[in-house]
Amino acid sequence: MSGRILRWTGIGIALSAVVFAVVLASRFGADPGLVDSPLIGNPAPQFQLESLDGTTTVSLDDLRENIVVINFFASWCLECRAEHDDLVATSNVFGGEGVRFVQISYQENVNDSSEYLDRAGRSDSTLYLQDPGSRTAIAYGVFGIPETFFINEEGTVVGKVIGETDALMLGATIDAIRRGETPGQSVTGSTQQERDG
Repeated sequence: MSGRILRWTGIGIALSAVVFAVVLASRFGADPGLVDSPLIGNPAPQFQLESLDGTTTVSLDDLRENIVVINFFASWCLECRAEHDDLVATSNVFGGEGVRFVQISYQENVNDSSEYLDRAGRSDSTLYLQDPGSRTAIAYGVFGIPETFFINEEGTVVGKVIGETDALMLGATIDAIRRGETPGQSVTGSTQQERDG
């Protein structure tokens, strides 16, 4: 009799451990992309950052009354490389039409970012900025890259894309903001949190 009680007690403990492990995995191993950004619908965090070449300083206030597209990138990010041509092309199309593109280097040496852009190409309509200490990335809640934020003319964050974006999505989101819509958050794929190796 006592052997049967011990066996059932052991099974109960094992089942409890499995349930506890599942709960932990679902809570702490959750993809941060599944949680909507608390920034959406709120004023965009302010920043004042130097250009990658150190020749100018740009603040978010300088871009008022424009739709602002902010993309966090790095040369070591494969998804960033995949979306780069689309960012350049979309910036070239929409730049000067009340839309400003900003790309902010994420956790990378400024020279590495600049050399990457020299090879991959730049848009004359995009501001390329550095973020020492990742203060701006932290303010925007960037967990991995690429992440792209959309700010309307009033300075409110109205959209976010986690993962690789493309010209079609960028253009459609800008058009939606022009119509006064709030596109919200989209998860298009994986992001990288740090340089491999």
